[in-house]
This record gives sequence, structure tokens and C-alpha cells, in this order.
Amino acid sequence: MKKKLMIGALSSVLVASGISYTAPGVSVLADGPDYKGNETIKNERLHSYEEMANMLQHLDQKSDALSLEVFGQSVKGRDLYLAKFGNNEDNPTVLYLTQQHGNETLTTEGALQFIKQLTSNSKEVKELLENVNILVVPRLNVDGAEGDVDFSLDDYVAGTHTRYNANGVDLNRDHVDRNQPETRALHENVLQEYMPDYMIDLHHQGAETTLGDTDELVSGSILYPTNEEVDPEVVEKSKQLGAVLYNTVESRGFGTLSKYIGGSAQTISRNGLAAEYGIATLLFEMRGMADHYREDYVLGQKSNGYLIKQAVISLEATAKVIADGSIEEVDTSFWDTLPESSYNRSESE
Repeated sequence: MKKKLMIGALSSVLVASGISYTAPGVSVLADGPDYKGNETIKNERLHSYEEMANMLQHLDQKSDALSLEVFGQSVKGRDLYLAKFGNNEDNPTVLYLTQQHGNETLTTEGALQFIKQLTSNSKEVKELLENVNILVVPRLNVDGAEGDVDFSLDDYVAGTHTRYNANGVDLNRDHVDRNQPETRALHENVLQEYMPDYMIDLHHQGAETTLGDTDELVSGSILYPTNEEVDPEVVEKSKQLGAVLYNTVESRGFGTLSKYIGGSAQTISRNGLAAEYGIATLLFEMRGMADHYREDYVLGQKSNGYLIKQAVISLEATAKVIADGSIEEVDTSFWDTLPESSYNRSESE
């Protein structure tokens, strides 16, 4: 799909959402500063679990469009929330999943903004929800995001967020065995219950990922399923989802994306869900983390607003093209020339 056409298709939703449209051509701003040990990390600006739960419950009470569901509990007994919009079995369903890793926070902030916008009762939102079912899991690793874990965070920059759940397990390596209550609940009560057609799994990568062999820092990276057991048609649909997201971010002028270098194991949600359920999946890794034991993974605060906006416009754009069916016409040839990530010292999804 031509970038110009994509921009036109998005304009009404972006205006309705309160995000102003910016023409391409401005400098990339979502790269942001590295932490490097010399900048205060103010994670108190992020939604705590209690603040997130209160926000979701408030929106659920005031909005007929939103149905808020508790689909399980974490190791420490915290409720896991699913925000549901639309329940027409004839419509396609898209799932947005954030914070499988508790230190990857800005995607959740974007998801919460997206949920709020879908409760706005505007004409554009009503028309959107007539044609697509939207599911949002705004934080899967609720214990790691609170730092409420059974291991020490003394070596972390902020000591507040960790990649792992309370048992010290990487939830994005538990999609085959499903030994952890969070991943087990996701599969049994979300994936198997609602059988989404599309999923975007939102993460964060290290703060120093560059575009190919250049020194240009990227604001994010994307990748489709690469497991050999995934149906080729599912892979193509996943690539189309990635094309929409790529065109959206690149057209706005404050971000740039690379092709993520990721593994092929089915334990990773991007691969496992595509192989097991036939879901078209896309990994979206945004720049920098809120906390880590490696300082070069942690990003300073100055570009958080742009990175959150990057998440919001990506969720909006993909939901819209799934709703109107135009995703089926999207050209995926850009993947053939998309530069791979370089200097990627992140922990790989």
C-alpha cells in the first residue's frame, strides 16, 4: 500500500483520538537519551499496578463499549486484566499484548491511552468497533512490573522493574510448557477463548540498536514469525501487519524502525502462537527499558512521550486497517529491503 494512501486512511482516527498529525520530514525524536548513569530515572511517572487497575475499572464503569475481564492471577495473586471491545463473531479480532517483561513499560502506557480513546464514544470509534473486535492485555507481568519478586533487584539501575515474573521466569519463553500462571491464563482464557486473528506483541529492546550498518539509532524494531512450522499464509498476514505499522511510524517523522533479529523457537509468543493457533503475529520492540541490571538497556526520560505516541498510533492504525479489510491489500515487499537491527545488545524479545 502506498504511504500516501495509508496516511489518508489514518487521518480521521488520529484526529478523533486527539493526536495531531505531523507531516514527514522532521528529525527523528524518539531515539531519546541513553541513561549512562547520569540521569534520574523517574519510574514513578509510570502507572503502578494499582493506578492501572483503578483506571481500567473507572473506564469500564463509564463506557458501554468496554468490557473489562479478569482472566487470571499472577504468582503473587494480582489480577490479570483484559480490555475487550466488540463481540461480533463475524468480525476479525486483534489482540494487543504488552509487558510480558515487567521492565518494558512504555508500550503499556500506550495501550492504556489506546483503551481510553476507545471509550470516547466518538463517531469514528463507534464505526471502528462495528467492524473489529479489539482485545488488549495491558500488562501480563504484573509482579515484575512492581518489583514484587522472589529475587534481588539490587543490581538494577532503579531497582523497581524486572524482566522476569516473581518466580524468576521469562514469560516470553513459556508459551509451550506454560508453567507460569500468567502464560497459562493467557492461553486458556484469552487465546483459546477468543481465538484472535491478529496479535501484536509489544516489547522494548536495548537503547543502542541501530539501523543496519549505520550509526542511526532506531525507535523500534519489528519482526514476523520465523518458526518453520508456521503456515506461509499466516506469515504473509503477519508481514502485512508489520507493513502497516512500519508505514505508520515512518510517515510521522519522529521514529524509524529496523528489522529485528530474533529466534525461531516456539516458546516465543511471536512464533508459538502463530504455529499453534494460526494467529498472524508481529513483534514490535520499542527503544529502551525502564530498568535493568545493564545500564546500556535503560533509556532516559526525555523521549518517553514520543515513544508512547509511537505505540498509540501503531495500535490505532493496525486496528483500522483490520476493521476496513484494507490490510489484505497491503504490499509486504518493504521487508526485502528493511535494514536489520545492528549493535543490538538487548535480551532478544
